[in-house]
Amino acid sequence: MASKLSTSFISPFVIHFNCKNSNNKNKHLNVPLLFSSRRLLPASCKMRQRSFGSQQKRQHVKKGSPDQQRPNDADLVPTSDGDSESESSLIDSEPIDVEHTEEQNLGSVFVPELKESLVLNCNGGEELSTSQLDNLLSMIRNAEKNILLLNEARVQALEDLHKILQEKEALQREINALEMRLAETDARIRVSAQEKIHVELLEDQLQKLQHELTHRGVSEHSELDVFANQNEPANEDLVLNNSEIHSFSKELDSLKTENLSLKNDIKALKAELNSVKDADERVVMLEMERSSLESSLKELESKLSISQEDVAKLSTLKVECKDLYEKVENLQGLLAKATKQADQAISVLQQNQELRKKVDKLEESLDEANIYKLSSEKMQQYNELMQQKMKLLEERLQRSDEEIHSYVQLYQESVKEFQDTLHSLKEESKKRAVDEPVDDMPWEFWSRLLLIIDGWLLEKKLSTSEAKLLREMVWKRNGRIRDAYMECKEKNEHEAISTFLKLTSSSISSGLHVIHIAAEMAPVAKVGGLGDVVAGLGKALQKKGHLVEIVLPKYDCMQYDRIDDLRALDVVVESYFDGRLFKNKVWVSTIEGLPVYFIEPHHPDKFFWRGQFYGEHDDFRRFSFFSRAALELLLQAGKQPDIIHCHDWQTAFVAPLYWDLYVPKGLNSARVCFTCHNFEYQGTAPAKELASCGLDVQQLNRPDRMQDNSAHDRINPLKGAIVFSNIVTTVSPSYAQEVRTSEGGQGLHSTLNFHSKKFVGILNGIDTDAWNPATDTFLKVQYSANDLQGKAENKESIRKHLGLSSADARKPLVGCITRLVPQKGVHLIRHAIYRTLELGGQFILLGSSPVPHIQREFEGIANHFQNHDHIRLILKYDESISHSIYAASDIFIIPSIFEPCGLTQMIAMRYGTIPVARKTGGLNDSVFDVDDDTIPLQFRNGYTFLNPDEQGVNSGLERAISRYRNNPESWHQLVQKVMSIDWSWEFSASQYEDLYAKSVARARAAASRA
Repeated sequence: MASKLSTSFISPFVIHFNCKNSNNKNKHLNVPLLFSSRRLLPASCKMRQRSFGSQQKRQHVKKGSPDQQRPNDADLVPTSDGDSESESSLIDSEPIDVEHTEEQNLGSVFVPELKESLVLNCNGGEELSTSQLDNLLSMIRNAEKNILLLNEARVQALEDLHKILQEKEALQREINALEMRLAETDARIRVSAQEKIHVELLEDQLQKLQHELTHRGVSEHSELDVFANQNEPANEDLVLNNSEIHSFSKELDSLKTENLSLKNDIKALKAELNSVKDADERVVMLEMERSSLESSLKELESKLSISQEDVAKLSTLKVECKDLYEKVENLQGLLAKATKQADQAISVLQQNQELRKKVDKLEESLDEANIYKLSSEKMQQYNELMQQKMKLLEERLQRSDEEIHSYVQLYQESVKEFQDTLHSLKEESKKRAVDEPVDDMPWEFWSRLLLIIDGWLLEKKLSTSEAKLLREMVWKRNGRIRDAYMECKEKNEHEAISTFLKLTSSSISSGLHVIHIAAEMAPVAKVGGLGDVVAGLGKALQKKGHLVEIVLPKYDCMQYDRIDDLRALDVVVESYFDGRLFKNKVWVSTIEGLPVYFIEPHHPDKFFWRGQFYGEHDDFRRFSFFSRAALELLLQAGKQPDIIHCHDWQTAFVAPLYWDLYVPKGLNSARVCFTCHNFEYQGTAPAKELASCGLDVQQLNRPDRMQDNSAHDRINPLKGAIVFSNIVTTVSPSYAQEVRTSEGGQGLHSTLNFHSKKFVGILNGIDTDAWNPATDTFLKVQYSANDLQGKAENKESIRKHLGLSSADARKPLVGCITRLVPQKGVHLIRHAIYRTLELGGQFILLGSSPVPHIQREFEGIANHFQNHDHIRLILKYDESISHSIYAASDIFIIPSIFEPCGLTQMIAMRYGTIPVARKTGGLNDSVFDVDDDTIPLQFRNGYTFLNPDEQGVNSGLERAISRYRNNPESWHQLVQKVMSIDWSWEFSASQYEDLYAKSVARARAAASRA
């Protein structure tokens, strides 16, 4: 029989006692005891009576043993609660099955959490341990608690039943009242119907009377005309007729008054009829309410029947409680025996403790004796050692005298050797004077010379070893190869090659050979900061004496006017793609003094003739083709670089291609460095696309290689570069920390953390030659930190150029140059425009958005402020205007949501413009708040805010504008301070140089060990 008890049971576990008597060894007594756990758990008791056949009962009695099998968890099914209001207010509970097998078995309560039961075998003369005694005591307490809980549950059920009966009586009273109201309404409806019929009859009678009156009036007129001229006897009849007419008129008047009263009665009846109709509607509503009340009454009756059943079940529980009382009495007897045994055990334990204390005292005295003995022996040994040391000291003094004498002789010999070495070095320096690097030629000269040598090699006019030696001479800026080139200007190509071959005895250079494979390079192919990094880092490494070369795609949309002496080599490089070989034309030129190779694929899809750098549907195919073609160029040109440096996902394919395909072919001298400039762009694609460039999809589409972390059927080139590169860098230390978190890692945080030993953040620099207010040709007036008058003149110039008001020269000008994408905080830029206007400043925005709705939004703002005196939006990128904005602005706003590095804040400070930036990524590593006392004074250079919201922007802008207006002298000092900060590539290039050198050294050490 199932019973639902709305109460809370202490979570128990079961102990079975199997008591064997000497008289009856086959009889077992199963005594279930409940032990409470440390916490109270809700429990819903579902008690089930199981019936056993006589044969099953006999087997159960015979097989009752300590290894009795427990019920499985499937039997413990929780019952649903909520059949009554009273039950819903109680605590839900977990199921407990109570099984009754026969009279000898007193019942067992099992809990699913208990994995094994404790079985105590009780023999007459056997003693119980202290832990068993504690278990018995806790068991008895818990049994008493369970009995109390059962009684409380019964009382609660009775109270709930009483409440239900009261509610039933109240509902019955309401139903009776509603029935009475319904009867009254029916009576009123019947009376209204009768009155309506009566009114209709009165209306018919009224019409009949009106007809009769009209008929009588006509006949009376005719009679008067006929008897008007008769004699006097007839006048008597006339008098009689007049009296009759008078009576009829009275009757007519009475009928009229009655008619009026009847009309009033009809109006009253109509009003009452309308009220009857309303009463009908109310009756319908009352009928619906009565039906709902009847249904609720039925529900209450069903709940009442259920509660009655629960009361009946409580009576069965009362019987079970009596059984539990009997069990408790039995247990109390066992407890008395256990108490006696525990007392005996305690007395024995006390005796043992006293003996242990005596033994400890004896051991302590023995240890003291041993220590005294050892100390006397040590004293003797110490004396002997001191005598031996004295002898050794005497011997050492004697030897030191001899060594001093020998050192004097060696010193005299070394002085003589030093003089000989100095003489030889002087002679050697004279010989090397001819081979010393020369600085009288620009870097463009050496880059052009290097491209000539590579062209001869690709055209098979030089051997690989000869080209290598000539490259090393160019690398060293050897004066002899410069002179040879000057001599060959008037000679033909064959004579020039012969002249150069005579110089192939050059020594090996100590610098590194670095080749950048990238999708951008400033100024010819630039979309973002990647182009600036490739050009700036390349020039900085070149100045440090390293050989730097660049490999780029040959886009049709490059700025060809910025490329000098672009020429095609008379050679075709074939590269694999889509199962066949495609030809590639190679172009060479020098850009910013760096040798650059342009690869033009002869592929039917015209990969780089699309009118734009990125954003094509097949970008994955375009740049995987370019990556393989670039490595093929290095292989066929016989180059053996020390470092291959690839950038972003577009050339991330280089790393797995190099190790899987080109190292076995002999291009095996390099270590691979990969730099990610923004982890938001990862270039993922279906895994099958990777096969086009010749890589093994099955081997690389694995979690530890190139498989995307969020989609197992996609390849992630960025992840592949992280896994396969020897060095992995990003563009600022703070951004390196951010991308190792789940919030900033764009799904790659686990991969970066796994490869954290080779991952480092290096803050980018800027090209201080291109961004120099003292030499900038885009400015109307050049200026420097020591002469800031030119900055004010540039401010006045851009105001006139853009049509802004010049009435107040001290009005602060806020500038912003950015791509309008969500990463840059476009909603905060929009807010900054209006907030600057409120604070009495002027605002200039330069930039555009690739996102159509953002571009449209800012076009609307630009149209709104088209003729405004203080706001101007230029929604395109213009190189010359950007230089003017940096120079003219007083404050520069950068509210990025995240910023890997950011170069605009460095350029702004280079031009004396104070940044207001959010503390994220590279901004956090380059802008330090002037009001932050935790930062050393010499590093404070701008205004920062933490939260990417309007309050943060307000805080930075308001503080900056306040200082600009209220403290001009302090502002002037701050401008001079930020202009003196070195943002060049010198420090960053040194960090890259160190990473390169360590990686190459490790590779060479590993090769030598192998």
